[in-house]
Amino acid sequence: MRQAKYGYLLLTLAGPALWAQDAITLSQQIHQVPDQDGVYYTGPEVTAPKLVRTVVAPYPWDVPDKDVQGMTVMAMVIGADGIPAHVQVLHTHGDAFDQSALAALQQSKFEPGRLGDKPVPVWIDVRVVFHANRSQAVPQVLITEKDLAPPDESQLENKHHKPLPYTPPYPIHTVDADFADPFAKHPLVQVAIVEVVVSADGMPKEVRIRRGLWPSMDKKAVEAVKHYRFMPATSKGKPIEASRNIMVNFAEF
Repeated sequence: MRQAKYGYLLLTLAGPALWAQDAITLSQQIHQVPDQDGVYYTGPEVTAPKLVRTVVAPYPWDVPDKDVQGMTVMAMVIGADGIPAHVQVLHTHGDAFDQSALAALQQSKFEPGRLGDKPVPVWIDVRVVFHANRSQAVPQVLITEKDLAPPDESQLENKHHKPLPYTPPYPIHTVDADFADPFAKHPLVQVAIVEVVVSADGMPKEVRIRRGLWPSMDKKAVEAVKHYRFMPATSKGKPIEASRNIMVNFAEF
């Protein structure tokens, strides 16, 4: 996953008085906003960029067959003009393969993401898988980090349409844990359950494993949830610190 180099998107709330208003008003006043660099994540209001023309990444000619299989994963911003920028290598397969993947990416063509009818810059990940049989290696768009729609009124109010005395924290920005093996013939279900303590301002404070997979994956699950953002729990309409369990997915290739 990309680190906090370019910032993480926080959905905005209208202010402290918002928590005393009805649940419907609350859900209507949350909107996706860009990060500090003006870049969005995909979500309920922002569509994902699309690859409309892909260019095959050539295999380096001087790499032994035993070292061919693997993948390069890159994070980037697809600008409102459809051009990739701020490219970061998240998963390397060696410099020769990474450079080949980058060259293919730069020659491919993207349709930008949109906020309503307006093209906007959007973060995405792109992977290029290199196969042992040297079959075509083409860029593929991945969405591993996204904004979620806020809870609707049915989750925030009772049958009389009054705000509930307590509401749990709700995730509004999620990050998939690292990358699953694209070459696994019999992939396991890769979901970990973690408990997270969420502060009154919606930030993860403590993250611990409740049902793990194995140590290396558990560590990645914990690190992913540290980058979540939440609509905090409320008690009698006021934000409070509270905990909840989260099912963490691993990025699927």
